[in-house]
Amino acid sequence: MKRITLSVMVLASFFLVSSCATTKKASKSSPTTTADSSAAKKPGKNDIQPYNKVITKDAKSDPGLFTIHKVDEDYFYEIPDSLFEREMLMVTRIAKTASGLGFGGGKQDEQVLRWQKKDKRVLLRMVSHSVVANDTLPVHEAVVNSNFEPVIFSFPIKAFGKDSLSTVINVTDLFSKDVKPFGLPDRPRKQYKVTRLDSDLSYIESVRSYPLNIESRHVKTYNASEPPSNAASGAISIELNNSMVLLPEVPMKRRMFDQRVGWFTSAQIDYGLDAHESKRVTYLDRWRLEVKDEDIEKFKRGELVEPKKQIVYYIDRATPQQWRKHIKEGIEDWQVAFEAAGFKNAIIAKDPPTVEEDPDWSPEDARYSVVRYLASPIPNANGPHVSDPRSGEILESDINWYHNVMTLLRNWFFVQTAAINPDAQTVKFKDDIMGRLIRFVSSHEVGHTLGLPHNMASSSAYKVDDLRDPEFTKKYGTAPSIMDYARFNYIAQPGDEGVALMPNIGIYDKYAIEWGYRPILDAETPEDEKKTLDSWILKHAGDPMYRFGRQQSGGVIDPSAQTEDLGDDAMKASSYGIANLKRIIPNLIKWTAEDGKDYSDLGTMYEQVLGQYNRYMGHVTANIGGVYEVYKTYDQEGAVYTPVVKEKQKEALQFLQKELFDTPEWLIDTEIFNKIEFDGTLERIRGMQINTLDNILDFGRMQRMIENETTNGRDAYGLLTMMQDLRKGIFSELSSGKAIDAYRRNLQRGYIDRMNYLMTKDQTPVPSQFRRFVSRTNVDVNQSDIRAIARAELKTLESAIRSGLSRTGDTMSKIHLRDALERIDAILNPLRK
Repeated sequence: MKRITLSVMVLASFFLVSSCATTKKASKSSPTTTADSSAAKKPGKNDIQPYNKVITKDAKSDPGLFTIHKVDEDYFYEIPDSLFEREMLMVTRIAKTASGLGFGGGKQDEQVLRWQKKDKRVLLRMVSHSVVANDTLPVHEAVVNSNFEPVIFSFPIKAFGKDSLSTVINVTDLFSKDVKPFGLPDRPRKQYKVTRLDSDLSYIESVRSYPLNIESRHVKTYNASEPPSNAASGAISIELNNSMVLLPEVPMKRRMFDQRVGWFTSAQIDYGLDAHESKRVTYLDRWRLEVKDEDIEKFKRGELVEPKKQIVYYIDRATPQQWRKHIKEGIEDWQVAFEAAGFKNAIIAKDPPTVEEDPDWSPEDARYSVVRYLASPIPNANGPHVSDPRSGEILESDINWYHNVMTLLRNWFFVQTAAINPDAQTVKFKDDIMGRLIRFVSSHEVGHTLGLPHNMASSSAYKVDDLRDPEFTKKYGTAPSIMDYARFNYIAQPGDEGVALMPNIGIYDKYAIEWGYRPILDAETPEDEKKTLDSWILKHAGDPMYRFGRQQSGGVIDPSAQTEDLGDDAMKASSYGIANLKRIIPNLIKWTAEDGKDYSDLGTMYEQVLGQYNRYMGHVTANIGGVYEVYKTYDQEGAVYTPVVKEKQKEALQFLQKELFDTPEWLIDTEIFNKIEFDGTLERIRGMQINTLDNILDFGRMQRMIENETTNGRDAYGLLTMMQDLRKGIFSELSSGKAIDAYRRNLQRGYIDRMNYLMTKDQTPVPSQFRRFVSRTNVDVNQSDIRAIARAELKTLESAIRSGLSRTGDTMSKIHLRDALERIDAILNPLRK
């Protein structure tokens, strides 16, 4: 019975197979059925396919945040489903560039991105954190509706991962097409008149994945009618690096900003606060330094503890061996500041692993902060950082160290200290001297990466003569903050042996790091911290060593917060500085000499002397019409803005008359000139004098003097009085009958030209994108007293010249004065001409 049943089953199977075969055979004769079958065999271009059909066995795969696959010339992202909707920060930097088109490492753009799966596509959206409201509040819905996230690219899903927990997309077009957030920003596009991306000359260099970030490098070539270099090509080629960094799932607790302590910040407009307006909320950019749970009691007792996670800097493998030690020392100099905040070993420097130790180690990995050594002629260094816009947490920082920063250091150290410092009396420093200078710059740049901006008020905290005191300067350095542009001690004079020549991590630096980083353990929210933070500021209120003064751009209004200055009195400090320059000039040939070498170093160092001298003139000029800015809150007494006292403003003008407008003959050295140039002496002196004269007769400065006199009357140095003092000094020969030499004739013509400018020109408008960064007094010149006073001064000068003509017997002086009268008449009576 079993055998019969088995035979029947086999027979049935045979008929079943035959039936299927017959059906298939018949279907071939049916056009409709054939088309349907063919479609099933050949999926459409954008249909989701099996994983192994997309990621073939020849694929080169790179696991990390996403797994990156390269198949032939195409790049695929395999995105874990857990990372959809997570926010990622993308930073676009220049990797390689042509002359005139930025510099390697320069940041071009920054956005927050979100990968989102929608039906059969993956969307890449741009996220904004500039406008917010707490998601528990009704207004949150309005904020979301007015802050819709734009889609910057859409990708068809190519496949799902083997475990169905990831999604595969082809991202080749994201980098090979002209996607603006991933390419050249709008500003250089407009500047160089870029028309389109040349896709045939653009390509992907590499895409690499790391545990927390993805780094893509791609070369973009744009057609441009006005490229900054290689004009014959009619194009711009630039290699860009896009870093996409995963943001923490739980943002760090913020610390709120206070302008009395300088800090780099992030900000949002918050519609959800208990206020009658939307308010800008500003918070610090800082590393996440936290106390380990097991160390909380130690910390509360005042013991130093190591943070949960240290700040670690690696030194680029490309850094020359002899400088690595000094760069590391500059990094770890900040240990003392973090100890003030309660942490030990908070910041350390390391060598990277060798290629043999770790062939995959890369400075582009977001887990590593690196001092990058760049073979570039740029004489500079900078310390940018990448921070979470939601909290201000610094995620990673790379210090860009350009080779020629050593040239800058040599020039500064020579011109500011050679008069008293034998180590600087050469153009080729010993390695230990250059190493100490490198350490100084390393410390300064690391300070930026910790969150500290320039504190330009720091250098004015010390009395000028204290900077000649070895005991004082060894204890306090040359400024309370290394974040000032205090540079080197140009005030010290011969005989001040043992005096410090440069700043170190100072009192202000320790205070600022403590204020920004010391954990306040009993505060649950940023708002809870405010009372404690305020008390730390008020403890040092009024002490100039703890004062912050912002960097001014577009003009100096506050003379106590300038770049490159030292001490509390610009006139006294500059007098010491000029005395040292007068000692350097006679030695320039000897200190730059080397057999078989030309005189290019002599020319360079002479120009450095002139540059330093010009800085002194600027420091002094800022006192005229100057206004001090000292940040305060309602619980502090006194004004925030205070004009410079009348006597100091008058002293500043008298200094400029004596040191600059009376020809500085000590700068005129024929032994130097006959080795570096065939002409230019007259123009050089004229240029320096006119630069300062134009700075004095600046519309904003003049308007501040008018306002000061209007408010404070006789206690102010009024504009008319200043203009009278200036005219009498520049034209002093009119009353004495003394011959007017070529230098003074140039100065006097420059004065008349500037008066013509005051009479005919308006204040140059500041472009809207720079207004928030520019410090200046805005004035409608035609509606102010400026032109009336200028006209009165020209008429007075005209009368004085007519009287002076009879007092001089010098022919060239007479010619000059008659010409001056013609020029003045053309200004006062333009229609007559």
